[in-house]
Amino acid sequence: MKMDATEIALQPPKFPKSMELFQRAGEIIPGGIYGHTTPVTTVPGAFPYYAASAKGGRYTDIDGNSYIDLMCGYGPIVLGHCHPEVDAAARERQEQGDCFNHPSPLMVDLAERMISLVDIADWAVFAKNGSDMTTWATQVAREHTGKRKILKVAGAYHGTDAWCTPGHGGLIDEDRAQIKNFTWNDSQSVVDTFKDFKDDIAAVIITPFHHPAFGDSSLPDTEFLKTIRQQCNIEGALFIVDDIRAGFRLHPGGSHRYFGFEPDMICFCKAMGNGYPISSTVGRSEYKVAASKVFLTGSYWNNAVPMAAALKTLEIVERDNVPAHLEKIGQRLFDGLSREGEAKGTPVVCSGPPAIPFMSFENDPGFHKMQKFSALCADEGVFFHPHHNWFLCQSHTEADIDECIEVAGRAMALLKSERLIETIAGN
Repeated sequence: MKMDATEIALQPPKFPKSMELFQRAGEIIPGGIYGHTTPVTTVPGAFPYYAASAKGGRYTDIDGNSYIDLMCGYGPIVLGHCHPEVDAAARERQEQGDCFNHPSPLMVDLAERMISLVDIADWAVFAKNGSDMTTWATQVAREHTGKRKILKVAGAYHGTDAWCTPGHGGLIDEDRAQIKNFTWNDSQSVVDTFKDFKDDIAAVIITPFHHPAFGDSSLPDTEFLKTIRQQCNIEGALFIVDDIRAGFRLHPGGSHRYFGFEPDMICFCKAMGNGYPISSTVGRSEYKVAASKVFLTGSYWNNAVPMAAALKTLEIVERDNVPAHLEKIGQRLFDGLSREGEAKGTPVVCSGPPAIPFMSFENDPGFHKMQKFSALCADEGVFFHPHHNWFLCQSHTEADIDECIEVAGRAMALLKSERLIETIAGN
């Protein structure tokens, strides 16, 4: 057993190099570290700020602390860090060049591969980030339908562009004037929202399952998905799936296959290239003309190296049935965490698909207990994020998962003892 959260705070800093570098960063970079990797999103002082290296399912920070990596770069690492086959394909392509005046033939190869994998796909385009694709997909829907409104789930994350960013700075009311929210897994909310904006709805965009920050994940209800499909058919709106986070982790052909529904366009990223920067949107043939009219470009969007990495990654995902492995070890993690929570008197809630797991504690609405738990586990070399869903990769073994469960059990025991001490002190 290591130490409780109070003892951690009293120890000499575990991260002197991280802290020194963060101070330097604060002088020249707004916020020091910005976006989803800012220290504020975990537990400042209990987690490292900078990474040094990674291999397989583990990574090491710049102070030499090693972790079982249950975040996998927030999702892109689906096979494991520094995967030999993927990196070999990328190196081979790099020797011939990467960024040209024109696309390489790999662009066509990758488009053909995407169409062969994803059953609804008749065409494919490529970019770099998830936000590139979700925003572009909504524009295609508007071009095809001539309508303005985009319907989305309240609290859903679709990227960083103004229409969907979870941030507040730099926005004006007009940025979201045509974005309308409905409630996740509430079929009547879908029907009512369609009725409210009838004849002006270009598209509905959802994630395959709901994964809000500071909240449990929620799987889709079959009737909810059916209602969206029916309402889109009636209204002539497009059904867009933001599969950025879950794509190729739940099914080699896309998450809609896992949950059993049929969208019109799908946006992919993250696991598509095992860490190499690439994203994609695929769609049905009837939207190809509109897609050709919506401007889509970037200086690096046709780069050959990420496309080579994506081709190899998708080959391995299908060849090795990676989603089945993730499902298996994810269920092992769920079972172990639930068992330890019950045994230690700290009941937990496991949510989301096992391949993309998350855990929280019962009666912990502010996630304060989850923060202490995650800090304790980080101190023993297991990276559980306290507020964001986790990610598993092919390189994670059953032994890795069992080690995570053991560490989690010790952290839960410490949390229970802390709670009892607080109760006694309060009396």
